[in-house]
Amino acid sequence: MSLKVQKRPAQQVVANATSSAPVSIPRFIDIGVNLTDKVFRGRGRSGQHPDDFADMLRRSRAAGVRNMTITGGSLNESQHALRMAKDHGMFATVGCHPTRSQDFDKFEDGPEAYLRALDNTITKYKTGKGRVVAVGDPSPSTLDYDRLFFSPAETQKKYFRMQLGLAKKHNLPLFLHSRNCHADFVQILREEGFGEDGGRALGGRGGVVHSFTGVKEEIDELLEMGFHFSLNGCGMKTQQNLEAAAKIPLDRLLLETDAPWCSLTPTHASSAHLKTLPKPLSDLFFPPSSKTFEQGKMVKGRNEPNAIGGVAWVVAKLHGVTLEEVAEACWKNTCELFGFEEGLSEMDVPKVVSPAPVAAPAASRASAPSLMSESAFPALGRR
Repeated sequence: MSLKVQKRPAQQVVANATSSAPVSIPRFIDIGVNLTDKVFRGRGRSGQHPDDFADMLRRSRAAGVRNMTITGGSLNESQHALRMAKDHGMFATVGCHPTRSQDFDKFEDGPEAYLRALDNTITKYKTGKGRVVAVGDPSPSTLDYDRLFFSPAETQKKYFRMQLGLAKKHNLPLFLHSRNCHADFVQILREEGFGEDGGRALGGRGGVVHSFTGVKEEIDELLEMGFHFSLNGCGMKTQQNLEAAAKIPLDRLLLETDAPWCSLTPTHASSAHLKTLPKPLSDLFFPPSSKTFEQGKMVKGRNEPNAIGGVAWVVAKLHGVTLEEVAEACWKNTCELFGFEEGLSEMDVPKVVSPAPVAAPAASRASAPSLMSESAFPALGRR
């Protein structure tokens, strides 16, 4: 099924160095970011550096990201994600990543108490600024057989099944994670009432298989069950990945970066398409980075939400449509699945605070440039 997207005037434009026509920047919602990760606060895997969280948000907003959903990987992390979402006007998921499923057994008062704590957290944050929008990944509503050394398959399946009830109880979408486990994944979903129309007959509200890396045959079955898909760099590594991505209908697609993970890299099959990006957009989606920290630059190797435009560009090339058509289709799908209003409020992005001007000595005031002149304040974005 093809989705007709009503075009709307772009609210952001950038100059095009190779043409007199400006380049439009579409609007995006990144449905999966791991903003609780300490790498966004200067505690990276390669050492410490100043907190550049605010710079990351500004880069993301400049690249068209209007809002984000922060994922929680455990009970504590979910609560942290929700507090962050409230502070920054974002949204969050609640759950425990499949690789941390053993947290249920390790919880002081046992698995049932862990489940109640997740339930109470959802209840507390169901409405208002920073609300929970999905039960899921990282969550017990997922399976990951690629990393069984973290949590055995039987433990994952037990708590996957146990948690599906939260989505039905709270009428929330599922945020699903499936790695090398499709048969068990869909069997449990079907047995728990999510085999048709995303479980809506039993109180569910569908869901999205995020960070999708599966094959074309898996897409057919999940579409029939009523689910959506979300793509990031991990689903664009190989030619087989791209063939699967091309088969996902635009009216079932959402976008994410899974930052700081799942980067688009030059070694991926997607890189051939990314080479066709107009330079003004490439500069926004993939701004300069540095291995050693430099204020205002991305940290090399750390994915950021600004790269979501690159994901959308590859999808557009695979489907033979425009970047704006992909962005608008995914915006519409995201709003419908998560219950966002079309006039979704934007996330709070800190403004750059310029130091107060220092008055020049009286003798030199006549020759000082005007504070409104270009020589005093070069144009925004000029390098």
